[in-house]
Amino acid sequence: MLLVPPMNRPCMMAIASLALAFPASAMDNALRAGLMKLDPQTRLEQRCDAEVLDRITHDDRKFKADRVVAYAFATPEMSADAIKSSGAAFRSKGQWYRLKFKCQTGPDHMEVLQLRYRIGDEIPETDWAKYNLYD
Repeated sequence: MLLVPPMNRPCMMAIASLALAFPASAMDNALRAGLMKLDPQTRLEQRCDAEVLDRITHDDRKFKADRVVAYAFATPEMSADAIKSSGAAFRSKGQWYRLKFKCQTGPDHMEVLQLRYRIGDEIPETDWAKYNLYD
């Protein structure tokens, strides 16, 4: 697998707003068009980020996931059509939680073929700045 350095924060935040403006399950034309404008590697990450947020929210009603940082604790491993993040974090209702996920997409990175994830411990607010997690 190819190791890819994390995106710079302004770029990640701009792209995250695109992915988070629309639920992953509602892959409408605007979201599809926005994702298609991204380079393939960024599209893979953003499509998987949107999918994991959607699945967390739908699988466990105690969460309302609205942000994910795939590289919070470790650099994700990327291959042509998959991302494995053992050091991710997601935000729900203003609180951050550790997350691990593996996501595989089709060749155009628009269809998620497989997603596995595991939610970890809550991250204390005193640690948020250290890991570039934000309100």
